[in-house]
Amino acid sequence: MAIKQYSLKKDGAKQLSPAFRVREFRCRDGTDTILIDEGLVVLLQCIREHFGKPVTITSGYRTASHNTRVGGSRSSQHLLGRAADIQVQDTDPLAVAAYVESLMPGWGGVGRYPVKAGRAKGWVHVDTRPNKSRWTL
Repeated sequence: MAIKQYSLKKDGAKQLSPAFRVREFRCRDGTDTILIDEGLVVLLQCIREHFGKPVTITSGYRTASHNTRVGGSRSSQHLLGRAADIQVQDTDPLAVAAYVESLMPGWGGVGRYPVKAGRAKGWVHVDTRPNKSRWTL
């Protein structure tokens, strides 16, 4: 699979899979360029089909300046279009993370951000890096 470049203005409505469009992966700073790993789209579609509920991408591709603003890692997979922070409607982020790990037992990044004091909603970070990485914050 490959990382593809899109334009929010020209390609925003383009359907990438049955459940996801290009615009859902946009950087929240409003930049027109969007990088998206095709493998990430496949992974997210699997998650959508498994839970049978909408998957919201709260953070997809990030420009370097936006990544710095939100406190992202300098080596963030979001910068490459290989990561998404997601929420599955009415589903515990820990259950989502457990399923994602079952899809990528020896590779990929899975970060757990459960609901806790000061955090009203939890989410899961999913990325398609070649090596395995797991964390909870």
